[in-house]
Amino acid sequence: MGKVSIGLRGWRFEEGEVFDDDGEFKELGEIPEETRLRLERLELLVTAPCQACWLLHGDEDIAECNVAEAVYGEPRSEVLLCDEHEPDFLYWFRDDGGREYMGEEELKDAFHEWFADGGRAPGKYEGIEHVDTDPADVPDPSEVDPDELAIEQPEDGKRIDLRDVDLGQEYPSS
Repeated sequence: MGKVSIGLRGWRFEEGEVFDDDGEFKELGEIPEETRLRLERLELLVTAPCQACWLLHGDEDIAECNVAEAVYGEPRSEVLLCDEHEPDFLYWFRDDGGREYMGEEELKDAFHEWFADGGRAPGKYEGIEHVDTDPADVPDPSEVDPDELAIEQPEDGKRIDLRDVDLGQEYPSS
């Protein structure tokens, strides 16, 4: 099993800690404490406004704020962001000193200060490409023909020795 986001992107959960073998949520008592605390916190956050929007519009124009779609940081010190402002957070975290607050309670306040002081990602800054998958769209492994997944072998049966492959300057480096 892999990791999944639930409700908001960002926080990732081990599927086996959260779901039973039938794909249903486990009883809270069966979920490890740290995971359970994040899930309980998520219940409060899934309809909350983007904090960057809130910094721009305030309580007076709360209707102008987008609903958060991503969460970063630790519970009770998390940063909630809409799609528009997630790249700002990622830029700050990756490229402008935010990483020093990783795992720290000060993360939220530090990001808020940076953003309120005019901090923004440069134009066209690439955030994270998210892939939203509906579990119903994931193929059932028992229905996949193993022959379709087979890797073609060279007709002469010889293996390719990767030490003989030229990875010189003609290949793009990015």
